Amino acid sequence: MTELSRRRRIAVLLLCCTSLFIVSLDATIVNIALPVIARDLHAPISGMQWVVDAYVLVVGGLLMLSGSTADRVGRRRVFQIGLALFSLGSLLCSVAPSLGWLIAFRMLQATGGSMLNPVAMSIIANVFTDPRERARAIGVWGGIGGISLAAGPPVGGLIVETLGWPGIFWINVPIGVATIVLTALLVPESRAPRPRRLDPLGQLLVMATLTTLCFGIIEGPNLGWSAAPVLGCFAVAALCLAALLWYEPRRDDPLIDLRFFRSAPFSGAVAIAVCSFAALGGFLFINTIYLQNVRGLTPLEAGIYTLPMALATLVLSPVSGRLVAARGARPPLTVAGVLITLAGLLLTRVTADTPVLPLLVVYVVFGAGFGLVNAPLTNTAVSGMPRAQAGVAAAVSSTGRQVGQLLGVAIAGSIVASSLAVPRGPEFAHASEAVWWMVAGYGALVLALGLATTGRRAYRTAARVAERLFHEEPSAAAAGRGASSGPGTTGGATRS
Repeated sequence: MTELSRRRRIAVLLLCCTSLFIVSLDATIVNIALPVIARDLHAPISGMQWVVDAYVLVVGGLLMLSGSTADRVGRRRVFQIGLALFSLGSLLCSVAPSLGWLIAFRMLQATGGSMLNPVAMSIIANVFTDPRERARAIGVWGGIGGISLAAGPPVGGLIVETLGWPGIFWINVPIGVATIVLTALLVPESRAPRPRRLDPLGQLLVMATLTTLCFGIIEGPNLGWSAAPVLGCFAVAALCLAALLWYEPRRDDPLIDLRFFRSAPFSGAVAIAVCSFAALGGFLFINTIYLQNVRGLTPLEAGIYTLPMALATLVLSPVSGRLVAARGARPPLTVAGVLITLAGLLLTRVTADTPVLPLLVVYVVFGAGFGLVNAPLTNTAVSGMPRAQAGVAAAVSSTGRQVGQLLGVAIAGSIVASSLAVPRGPEFAHASEAVWWMVAGYGALVLALGLATTGRRAYRTAARVAERLFHEEPSAAAAGRGASSGPGTTGGATRS
């Protein structure tokens, strides 16, 4: 691929960040509208869970397929198709006449969304060939991801208050159309030198695992945890996961390259992504219902209440990127784990009449912890990997985020639904206490995994995996070795 000018590389980065912003924003912006959607469409707690999780489930289930498909047929082409489907799905969501149709259109929207983030990351990795410049670009990318997720509630509150809940979907349409046009003008087409074959059985096993697991968790309180459909879902999920782990290593071109997981930093990044985004998903889902149904706030007021969290994420995300570039992944991950744990512990003390100032302080603590976690995860996932496999590596990392959010919402909603039929009143605050203990546990895991997978011994495993991958992708070896020696990459991080 011909080297692009610096101005054009920055333009490509901005386009990729725009797609990340609208997809990530959509994953959380819906949360603030859930109580209004529930009233308009007569949705129970499980219905609200499905509005969020149907989207996250499809995105998480298709990310790896989208990444490998883009490496095969063209990253710009798949990126544009994803934008078109995402925009169409958003438009249909805004006119959904019932809960069932809204969930179906959310799944169409998510199909397009799955084609955006891993493909955009792959475009960035191929456009920014200089290791230091790539590290800075990835830092910006990670920061935008954290900011968009945290900004969802305040932005959503403003839109719902002024345009109603359909407005949260309308805004995606003009942004998506404009990005399609600019992508055609500015983004060069690129493919992997050795295209990967499709893996339909692997894709089917991934979707079956996530779908049955999610259904069992969400519907458990309604059907009963010992009901045959619920137990059957958990059994199918376990069998599908076992089949996936047996089948994938036996393929020449697997959907999930399990060799990546021999790298302790990579495995740690995926596990930390699951934990941190589970904390975020549970926090946003429960906190939105608490602010509107317990404290009686409007969507706009609820969004304003969460603004300190968004601002903390906004400030700490770029700081995290600079920390990764200068000192490696360990410092931001350590502080992030401590802050998320602290926020969870403080939230266990929240009641229906907790004063506003202490509540906002907790939001700041959580937002700061989440703001620190994104950049090291993104950087670790792609550092040292051959550029030819950038789409797949980025997709695995992004899937960890989606699975985390999926489980966070499903588990949090089911904990509350198991003890409370109607999510209102002081009883809701008491019922959600167990959710906040879960959030504290997620934070403790982030801390433990961050310390365990960012040391010198862990990075030696990454070097061995990278060497094997470079041996198979000789054209990417030099670029990868250069990337691993620059600040903010695997090699630079070994100083921690």
